[in-house]
Amino acid sequence: MSSDQQETTTTTTTVDGSGTTTMRATTAATTTTTTFSSQRLRINPNNEHRPESYEDLKLDFPSAVYSSLEKYLPQQILVSTRDDKVKFMTDIMLRHLPHGERSRAQRHSVYRQKIITNYQPLHKELYTLAPMQCFVPSFIKAINESSEKSFRSIISEPSPGVFVFDMLQPSFCEMMLAEVENFEKWVGETKFRIMRPNTMNKYGAVLDDFGLDSMLDKLMESFIRPMTKVFFSDVGGATLDSHHGFVVEYGKDRDLDLGFHVDDSEVTLNVCLGNQFVGGELFFRGTRCERHVNTTTKPDEIYDYSHVPGQAVLHRGRHRHGARATTSGHRVNMLLWCRSSVFRELKSHQKEFSSWCGECFCEKKEEKGRALDALRKKLVKAVSAPQA
Repeated sequence: MSSDQQETTTTTTTVDGSGTTTMRATTAATTTTTTFSSQRLRINPNNEHRPESYEDLKLDFPSAVYSSLEKYLPQQILVSTRDDKVKFMTDIMLRHLPHGERSRAQRHSVYRQKIITNYQPLHKELYTLAPMQCFVPSFIKAINESSEKSFRSIISEPSPGVFVFDMLQPSFCEMMLAEVENFEKWVGETKFRIMRPNTMNKYGAVLDDFGLDSMLDKLMESFIRPMTKVFFSDVGGATLDSHHGFVVEYGKDRDLDLGFHVDDSEVTLNVCLGNQFVGGELFFRGTRCERHVNTTTKPDEIYDYSHVPGQAVLHRGRHRHGARATTSGHRVNMLLWCRSSVFRELKSHQKEFSSWCGECFCEKKEEKGRALDALRKKLVKAVSAPQA
């Protein structure tokens, strides 16, 4: 055995669909290395594990995301070094980050720092979430009780998977509108070139980019995730760990409408901040997986929603929707695209999504019907056959 080799025991770990770990050990003379490329996340979290803190590290994603994701690591990685865990989790999140957003994330740190260094906030109190100043009392009460019953007491579900409830105080909406206007004024005066919220909106601003990211993290983790854990567990509602927060603007000299699309999120929060406007209704047309995104809308999937300032709409990101023209006035909405890296990793190993995709559900129902018909015919044939 050479001086740079040693007798090592290599453990091969396989995680099956239930999260069960099977381990097989072999002994050989090898160079010492650590590879985790074949590992998969657990389906069910290890709730007894206490995650490490990553706040002291310079990371590609918020430190809270790593702590949240750590509970889903397979056992072999869970007991490895913190550096190994960071590399494994970073690789997973980068793998599920769209290519356009991946390059955007890589240059975002410098971009954001330039804004935060030079932009002077108008309402500094917005940057730390104060629930009593932000939310209406009924919403706070429901979150404090944190049960399906308390959530149902403030929510209406006018169409399956579309939840509507009063959320923001009028004063908070006014401050947010003023902050966005102040930011846009600064952008105009300094001729600073900003990134727009997405590829579909030509107007609006990314709230995370001018310092509101921590506030929106707290909004998602403490006030939205308790609800999505109840209503959207089938799309990672219990494991939301990152977000994209922004405002969009519609009306004269702004975007007019928004075409039919799905969001790059597991769950979307959409809250109207105001102003006076006519039109701009959201139209929903059923939830679909990627394979079925362009399939026909069924009559019971059609729903139109009219915006009310301070009122929130919560829906799956894969719920197909669009916005009709804002025919007069000026409408501003705040959106929070909530994402789960755990769900995205698990989804990459699935082929059908009948728990939330309307078309997958129909296909599964039809397949079950065909199987029952075949069994029925087989039984009838067996009964009708002459006895020997």
